[in-house]
Amino acid sequence: MTCNACCATYARVFGKNVARFEAWRYRHFGPARATRTLLALIQAAHSAKDAEVLDIGAGIGAAHLELLKAGARCATDVDASSAYLEAARAEAERLGLGSRVTYHYADFTRVADAIAPADIVVLDRTICCYPDMPALLGAAARTARHVLGLVWPRETWWVRAAVRAFNMFERLTSSCPLMVYVHPVAAVDAVADQHGLRCCASRDVGFWHVRVYARGSAQRQHAEVVEGDVHAGSVEKRDRH
Repeated sequence: MTCNACCATYARVFGKNVARFEAWRYRHFGPARATRTLLALIQAAHSAKDAEVLDIGAGIGAAHLELLKAGARCATDVDASSAYLEAARAEAERLGLGSRVTYHYADFTRVADAIAPADIVVLDRTICCYPDMPALLGAAARTARHVLGLVWPRETWWVRAAVRAFNMFERLTSSCPLMVYVHPVAAVDAVADQHGLRCCASRDVGFWHVRVYARGSAQRQHAEVVEGDVHAGSVEKRDRH
């Protein structure tokens, strides 16, 4: 285990009860809407077939489990919540995918140099809960061979209001509060750009920005934007029915 003070906070907020509920919801309803959109955009940008996946802050593992079911060869799950890791491992075993996933209980920024690069790197609702976004995103971007997928809170007044209320509650009720951050898209783009990644697809889904970055020529990126939007649009259309 390589962890720090953040892990104690995550253990409190993302404990066994939360992990059990999210695992139950995944078993009965599949991935959350924003995660489904992210997966569609990722697979439009880079085929999951035979890919290596790195899922940072994976929660109960929905993103990497779905990519494994879509043909990915293997996945690495790095999480600072031991309850989430336990739930993710149980879900992988339930689906017969346990032998294809490696688990690390850690703050990713502390172990990034020891984690092998992956074709697809996922941070689904992860950078919003980490106090140093450039450090976390930069470490993730360095490990992404082809595609980096992100979900984080949108820059809207009502999202910011909800985040402020949550943060105030945390400060009032905990000596080690979990702070949530609404990062500007431009700031996230800038970190990705520093590591040779360009946005190739973007959707807003309810509370969340869903954004995928890829390595490659501008021409390829433009084609991926069009294809990604088509896939994401079909996901949203299914959601409405």
